[in-house]
Amino acid sequence: MPQFVEWRRDFHQHPELGNREFRTSAIVAEYLEYLGFEVRTEIAHTGVIGVLRGGQPGPVVALRADMDALPVVEQVNLPFASTQ
Repeated sequence: MPQFVEWRRDFHQHPELGNREFRTSAIVAEYLEYLGFEVRTEIAHTGVIGVLRGGQPGPVVALRADMDALPVVEQVNLPFASTQ
């Protein structure tokens, strides 16, 4: 759980526009590979697909998440505030 909080704050601090999420997609791909997923990158430019194959036939589950963000300078005093 602490790693997810760290990533969320890092992604928030370093926002990337759509189709320009090079840093974010590299972090996501690296973690999916670490978990043992079959990873495909550069899907529609910066997309990442992680495939986890089970040992038995059966239903398929798909999850989708957005990685893009708007670069804004936040007016808050937080260590992970966006400065882009």
